Amino acid sequence: MLCKSGPNTKSTLEVVHRHGPCNQRGKGKVNAPTITEILSHDQSRVNSIQSRLDFSSGKQSLRSSKTTLPAKSGSSLGAGNYIVTVGLGTPKKDLSLIFDTGSDFTWTQCQPCVKYCYKQQETLLDPSTSKTYSNISCNSALCSQLSSATGNSPGCSTSTCLYAIQYGDQSFSIGFFGKEKLTLTNSDVFDNFFFGCGQNNRGLFGRTAGLLGLGRDKLSIVSQTAQKYGQYFSYCLPSTSSRTGYLTFGKSGVPSGVAFTPLSNSQGQSFYFIDITAIIVGGTKLSISPTVFSNSGTIIDSGTVITRLPPAAYSALRAAFRQQMTQYPTAPALSLLDTCYDLSKYTTVSIPKISFLFNGNVRVGLAFSGILYAGSASQVCLAFAGNSDASAVGIFGNVQQKTLNVVYDVAGGKLGFGPGSCS
Repeated sequence: MLCKSGPNTKSTLEVVHRHGPCNQRGKGKVNAPTITEILSHDQSRVNSIQSRLDFSSGKQSLRSSKTTLPAKSGSSLGAGNYIVTVGLGTPKKDLSLIFDTGSDFTWTQCQPCVKYCYKQQETLLDPSTSKTYSNISCNSALCSQLSSATGNSPGCSTSTCLYAIQYGDQSFSIGFFGKEKLTLTNSDVFDNFFFGCGQNNRGLFGRTAGLLGLGRDKLSIVSQTAQKYGQYFSYCLPSTSSRTGYLTFGKSGVPSGVAFTPLSNSQGQSFYFIDITAIIVGGTKLSISPTVFSNSGTIIDSGTVITRLPPAAYSALRAAFRQQMTQYPTAPALSLLDTCYDLSKYTTVSIPKISFLFNGNVRVGLAFSGILYAGSASQVCLAFAGNSDASAVGIFGNVQQKTLNVVYDVAGGKLGFGPGSCS
């Protein structure tokens, strides 16, 4: 097992897979979900993202300095897949939080758990024992900011502001809106960090303590730490759950060789939009009209597992991939993955390379782990799926991001890809 830490920089957190052996804080954890459950939860998340975007766009469809945290993968849930450990309170309490570029709001379960708290791997944060916690009042201007960060209007209990947030798989958290000291690393400490102190929390959060929101809203950690980090962060997601990655805040120490594509169409949105211009399979650019991608738009999301493509793009990708895999026996579909192979009798396998071209002629080659998704050796599948509707937003998911250094220069309006220093 290779649970190596990421870059040793002062603003870096370790990233681990929630159900993997590198999640040392998760001993005695609940059973990992099956592949079918992971893909089902993933589809719920995708449905939720697409309906949020349809609603906001009027498409009412049915459907400077830097900090690095180690990133670990927590198997799929509606709220995200990878976890980091941060500190809250005085004295500091370490908590494992799912980090999610598709969410803005950070929250953790808190004592006294007025309604319900699921079982988490660490003891609960108790605000009454912290010297630096305070509630936000209902009449504060900050309270009204919850509407954009959570998608729900704030509530009020006596004079304390209440938040409520729900995710695509119907998981939710409700509680007090407060502020507290946030410790990312020993040298990166933030007073008055605004977050949710959950009193009623249910759903597929596993045994994590809550969620770290990396979206674009004013209440996201990216915005709240902007004075120090300049709205700049990067991460590398490990190739397997038995390895670690990292989440780094700030520009310092970002590896060289990063190519940037503009962030697009993101005014007023939490999500990070990018423009795919082409897909290359086995060295050949697929014949896909650029309007196929521009009509739907694409976001990059750390919490979606499988990349979703417009139907015409996925059909072209699937056909080209199948054409170059005819030497291998096929296998039954695995949930939403419809192009699968039985590789159980092979010691080495040759697969076509897949690359994506993004606006600005940025070419991103995918790792082996970003092309195939294995249920077992006898059921190894192309790790992409097609949307059912050509206008539904595409999503560049976390399987395809594995081992890449993904750099978010939010203030500069661009997103970068480079070779990551995790594997």
